Amino acid sequence: MKDDTKNIAKGVAEDAAAVPDRDEIARMLPAPAEWDLPAERFLHHRERLLRHIDADTDAGTGTGRTAVPAPRPPRRLLRPALLAPATALAVAGALTAGVALTHTGRQTPGGGAGDTRMQPVAAVLARISDAAGRRAVPTVRDDQYVYTREKVRGADITSGKAVLGPLQDSEKWLSQDPAPVMRQGLVRVDGVTSRLNAEFGDTGGTPAGISRPTYKWLGSLPTDPDELLAYLKSRMPSTNDSEPDQWVFDEIGDLLGEVMPPRTAAALYRAAARIPGVTAAPDARDAIGRGGLGIVREDSRHVFRTEWVFDAKDFTFLGSRTVLAKDTSYAKAGSLMSSSAEIENGVTDRAGRLPAAGDATRTRGGS
Repeated sequence: MKDDTKNIAKGVAEDAAAVPDRDEIARMLPAPAEWDLPAERFLHHRERLLRHIDADTDAGTGTGRTAVPAPRPPRRLLRPALLAPATALAVAGALTAGVALTHTGRQTPGGGAGDTRMQPVAAVLARISDAAGRRAVPTVRDDQYVYTREKVRGADITSGKAVLGPLQDSEKWLSQDPAPVMRQGLVRVDGVTSRLNAEFGDTGGTPAGISRPTYKWLGSLPTDPDELLAYLKSRMPSTNDSEPDQWVFDEIGDLLGEVMPPRTAAALYRAAARIPGVTAAPDARDAIGRGGLGIVREDSRHVFRTEWVFDAKDFTFLGSRTVLAKDTSYAKAGSLMSSSAEIENGVTDRAGRLPAAGDATRTRGGS
């Protein structure tokens, strides 16, 4: 028995000696990828995406499971592989306020586009605000859905290098119920439909608010630009590592293209003009190549530039782009990471159903 015990102890010691220590194991592992975006921020946006999407297809569509598209996050459903801020919408070549814009027009008695070549960003946003305040929008009831159709594309970096995906057709139907909801609506990408669920942790449903902006909630926002900025900043999550000005700019960008009261749209643009670092850019283009006026802000804490694109004639919101502001391990500065183009929005009585002709608005050049 004594000899057996010695043999067992000897065998255990030999086995232990044969096992590499922790440092040796670490040396054998490949070096981790060097992400410019903090891992916590990436996981935050990935979680926001996953908690919105039910992988199971909406009952009755019979279209199977769907791959997640790559439009603007989080309400625009950025794919998890894209390491971009929650509302990245940018373009290379941000210019300072007062830069000459390349798109021109003639001043008309009716208050048309006018000459925007030498106007600072505040003046450009004032014109965009004035146009938004005059724009007619459909009436929206609490029992209806706001419909949005856009063209989107995004980059996938799961391979370690950014690979820009194809242009996709994306449609959304968002519930306007002011009460907390367990089903926020539907999203359809290239004909494949999935449900949008309540936010993670909202066991009683997600209420109307910054993460679920209904027409009624948007209409309740302050219309004074300074009060609106203060209100939005007060809603910034403590877990978000963005600078407050960038977070507010991104949140406003997430709301563009939604159906909202004209006075709210006008206030959002005037509020954006008060955010430090917001500039104008020439030759802005959306996902389908439509040119227009660009409104840009660069994220000082991360590596992205965000651009909103507006029609140079009637100041309609056309879409957005996100590009890298500097070289990273997965792509060079100036690389396109995501883009979108607004095609149509409107109101419908049922998720999955298109708006009637009188309840929809199409952007110029949309198809």
